[in-house]
Amino acid sequence: MSTNRVAKHDHILEGSSRPSSSSAAPAVAVPTAAAPSRYESQKRRDWNTFSQYLKNQRPPVSVSQCTFNHVIDFLRYLDQFGKTKVHLNGCVFFGQPDPPAPCPCPLRQAWGSLDALIGRLRAAYEENGGSQEMNPFGNGAIRVFLREVKECQAKARGIPYKKKKKKKNYITPAADGTKTSSEKPC
Repeated sequence: MSTNRVAKHDHILEGSSRPSSSSAAPAVAVPTAAAPSRYESQKRRDWNTFSQYLKNQRPPVSVSQCTFNHVIDFLRYLDQFGKTKVHLNGCVFFGQPDPPAPCPCPLRQAWGSLDALIGRLRAAYEENGGSQEMNPFGNGAIRVFLREVKECQAKARGIPYKKKKKKKNYITPAADGTKTSSEKPC
């Protein structure tokens, strides 16, 4: 650790072996807020990135003027930073999950990453004063867009996405006459 980094954090080191500037005053730890969770940190970074994207539009767009079209444009903009190979229709590896050789098809944002991003931005929008009714991240057009991306990527990569079936609880009579709840066997 460099001396500068240590000096910046002296106020939180209680009982440090480093001499303090005032020998009469004991070292006291300043209470700090708990570090935000990984989710909260990512949500804040995503919100800042989206806000900056809106500011860079010509003309700039405020968050209150943001529509689902801005959100979809943002998702398309993010595609250029993706790391998932998505084969084009004419590619010889289209539909193959593990192609045997490299191809020039583009790298895109994975559907799951976009879906998680929308979830975080939807929550951040409301935490930053937006109303649930006007939330552009919750618009039906966003769900349609994500579904289309999911289906397109599934076909291109040869990976079927299957809907998970919800397990239903069934009420069955127990031997003693009472009713018990159990999950339907596979």
